[in-house]
Amino acid sequence: MGSQEVTSGQGSWQGMSITVAGLGVSGLSAARALAGLGASVTVVDGGDGPAHREKAALLKEEGISVRLGDAATLPEGTELVVTSPGWKPSSPLFDAARARGVDVVGDVEIAWRLRGPNAAPWLAITGTNGKTTTTQMLASILSAAGLRTAAVGNIGTPIVDVVLADRAAREARSIEGGGGRRVGDAYDVFAVELSSYQLHWAPSLRAHSGAVLNLAPDHLDWHGSMEAYAADKGRIYEGNQVACVFNVADKATEDLVREADVEEGCRAIGFTLGTPGPSELGVVEGILVDRAFVEDRHKSAQELAEVADVNPPAPHNVANALAAAALARAFGVEPAAVRDGLRNFTPDAHRIAHVADVADVAYIDDSKATNTHAAQASLAAYPSIVWIAGGLAKGATFDELVAGAADRLRGVVLIGADRALIREALERHAPEVPVVDLDRTDTGAMSAAVQEAARLARPGDTVLMAPACASMDMFTNYNKRGDAFAEAVRELGATSV
Repeated sequence: MGSQEVTSGQGSWQGMSITVAGLGVSGLSAARALAGLGASVTVVDGGDGPAHREKAALLKEEGISVRLGDAATLPEGTELVVTSPGWKPSSPLFDAARARGVDVVGDVEIAWRLRGPNAAPWLAITGTNGKTTTTQMLASILSAAGLRTAAVGNIGTPIVDVVLADRAAREARSIEGGGGRRVGDAYDVFAVELSSYQLHWAPSLRAHSGAVLNLAPDHLDWHGSMEAYAADKGRIYEGNQVACVFNVADKATEDLVREADVEEGCRAIGFTLGTPGPSELGVVEGILVDRAFVEDRHKSAQELAEVADVNPPAPHNVANALAAAALARAFGVEPAAVRDGLRNFTPDAHRIAHVADVADVAYIDDSKATNTHAAQASLAAYPSIVWIAGGLAKGATFDELVAGAADRLRGVVLIGADRALIREALERHAPEVPVVDLDRTDTGAMSAAVQEAARLARPGDTVLMAPACASMDMFTNYNKRGDAFAEAVRELGATSV
């Protein structure tokens, strides 16, 4: 269909031939939604195992065609391709689509086009690290303000499903004239987490306000370069109406704001762990303060919450809270709701989670720290650390990470396939730090790592499992890795009684 844009009207989808790439959660959601709007949908996936066949059978019962075992050939007559986020732009299927002048978009783009009139605004969040936590914090703040909201996008319920539910509620309300029986309640606003993949495939997105939390090299094999990765992250600012929120400590995020084409009157709003200047949110003597959304931002500030209201109050998590607060304030949320929302917020498991204290040593699970940037933030939060690290490096280098943390390290326990890369960085930048290199990948490897860490630790230390690597060399995912760490700590506690 070339450059022709699909509009949100139901009639525009009727009879359209759409190919959906991938049988994942977002692919299934998009396929069902588009078929429900009258499109002729074919789902393609390179897999052909039992799980794929089971999903295919269910879709076929719903009138959706499925082709397994071939993810490269574009079905004849395709007018639009909808991809799951992780599919690379260089995929042969997309090369074939481009050769025929067929657009390729993602589920976020479909959700944006499906919103309908007077739809709930989007407050959008991206960044290399902290996206999920910040999005959940924002949703908690919005809820505390009495707004109906949901955390969606790269988190929770597929965004297409939630947008369609909101649209149905608004249409029902319109038909009923605002009264009578309703099909659910419409949303007031969405807190939307967006990955670089999703932003790449969402050219029409125009958020109420957006935030880039930080930028560090990640997913470069997918994007091709750091410049391309940053450009995709920067898409979150395009067309913003009220605020572009950036990290004062990360100039690259401010540069993205400067490059963005926004609505007239949209403001650049910074957040900082230091004293904020005008048009910034920051911290003053343990208080989160707003000098952006106040009457006289040059002379006054508004208290929002205390650092102690942030759970946990590690510096990088306080930065997350400030970004969430900035987006909420851009939407008109009162200061008290920021405080209450932060107090009500409980972080997900495996994100700087305190597991237990054993023999006056704190054990912290940050299995979600799957790259060096996330691990750097964790290591900066504690003064004396026994660090459990390693896994799949995904092409990362560790010199900067180790050099920055060297004076905090009591000892290091290395696990995983690429642990030698971290060991070599330790030899260069922290040669005096004791290192235990565990050459094990069996189910007892994490227990052995915790026992070695306990041996190295002293009262008052923190044993921090922030691997700086992916988990798939030893575990199904980072959740399983974190669970194994927590179980090993519990076993250690039981034997220490």
